[in-house]
Amino acid sequence: MYVLALVTQKGGSGKSTLAVGVAVAAMGNGERVAIVEADAQGTISKWKERRGHPYPRVVRISDPAAIGGALVSLEAEGTWLTVIDTAATNNALAMLAIAKADLCLIPVRPSLADIEAVIPTLIAIRRLNRRFAFVLNQTPPRGCRLSEAATSLNSLGVLALPYVGQRNDHQDALGAGLGVTELAEEGRASEEVRELWRWVLKKLVEGSLDHESHAKTAPC
Repeated sequence: MYVLALVTQKGGSGKSTLAVGVAVAAMGNGERVAIVEADAQGTISKWKERRGHPYPRVVRISDPAAIGGALVSLEAEGTWLTVIDTAATNNALAMLAIAKADLCLIPVRPSLADIEAVIPTLIAIRRLNRRFAFVLNQTPPRGCRLSEAATSLNSLGVLALPYVGQRNDHQDALGAGLGVTELAEEGRASEEVRELWRWVLKKLVEGSLDHESHAKTAPC
């Protein structure tokens, strides 16, 4: 089972919306997907209540010690991908999510304040030696601020592609209990999220292959 964690200590970065969008996009090939909501705000649980579909499965936790058990149970059920949505305020939960993740996504809005705010999260990820990528989220159509943000994030680590624009479809989908790829299949927002999921999947597979390669060459 692949584990993808969305993490940042900056509130309002769009973690929950991206978690839902990516999880639903990942279901496009019929794979079983789950979301672990480690955020007391409950945005994803409320979204699930509005959703007339059993998947993605949503497991809500508040105790850091529950993350490991939740992941074990989901894998035993045949879950292929689990997306962990973390809170901006619960550092213990976020740290455990980072430790369990095959890949961490750090959503960042294109502003200096948002870029500066991700530094503690980045330090934690590097301390735990986890793979990560930034996602420029809620971006304007164009402008020098977007280019400057991309340059800054590239200097700090890997920047996922594409950028995810500020579009009404994301909030409309959340309110309707849908993923953005279900709300408007041909829309630009849907296209961006599908592209982002393809980028993420490639990184997850590469990480899995690297792990297998290291395991085979490790001394007995």
